[in-house]
Amino acid sequence: MGKQQDVGVPDRHSGSDTTAHRPIGGSADARLALAQDPATPQMTLIDLASDPSAVVRKAVAARADAPAQALRPLTRDHDRQVREAVARNPSTSIANLLRLVKDADRWIRWAVAGNPACDESIRRVMAEASDKELRGLLAESRELEPELAAKLTDDVSPEVRERLATHTHDPDVITALLADRTARVRKGVARNPRTTAEQRSALAADPVVDVRAALVRAVELDEADLERLVDDRSVQVRLAMATSEVIPPHIRQALARDSDEMVAAAARDFRPGSGSSSAVRAPRIAHRPSAASTGRPGGTSR
Repeated sequence: MGKQQDVGVPDRHSGSDTTAHRPIGGSADARLALAQDPATPQMTLIDLASDPSAVVRKAVAARADAPAQALRPLTRDHDRQVREAVARNPSTSIANLLRLVKDADRWIRWAVAGNPACDESIRRVMAEASDKELRGLLAESRELEPELAAKLTDDVSPEVRERLATHTHDPDVITALLADRTARVRKGVARNPRTTAEQRSALAADPVVDVRAALVRAVELDEADLERLVDDRSVQVRLAMATSEVIPPHIRQALARDSDEMVAAAARDFRPGSGSSSAVRAPRIAHRPSAASTGRPGGTSR
């Protein structure tokens, strides 16, 4: 799938050698069908990018084969859904993505973060953004440069650091965040499957219950750590072990004899694949909710 190419050839359907807007007749439905038709010439798509119907312009904005002359003005379209379609289009040029990542509408900025065409120049802008969610989406990126990852380890937002801790592949970043003073950040490290056995042992001894509980739900542990945690002073940690998909059967059998009946019952009643495990989720892709809810990518809020 290639990047947009400027089109400077005449439109064989119009007989004109100009790329200026030429109104296209027919109903809005007919123009929409034209905008969606793979056989529609690129010069016609350029004309449709100026269509009075936002639905038609959005259809052009979403086309991976739309020429640059069509997408460029759509990055400034007054309709936010049109701009968002350009932000999601993997063929959108870097220059246009750089414009959209600074858009006043947060959903458009977040859409840019999920565009596979994002490069280092865009990620650098994201790292400096005041938008915490945009930096959080950056923190979850697999392509994150070590320099930017290191910058995010000192991010002012604990949530951004937590998301980095959960998703990073960088051993140095994991080491740095393991020492973070905020428990939710260490909880993110505990959910990261790329931690070493030594790091997991350190997390198993973390003073915060939530960190230890997240650890036993997410990753396999050495026997010594399991034996210590099976007698953890916190019912919450033992309950998390009893319902974890990654805890071996002999540990669950021991928990079935736990002094707390809730833990014992959970261990006895556990069924693999019951959905009680807290696996690391894939990085979020920002999609505007269809309902009137306002919140984070995916339409949830917290």
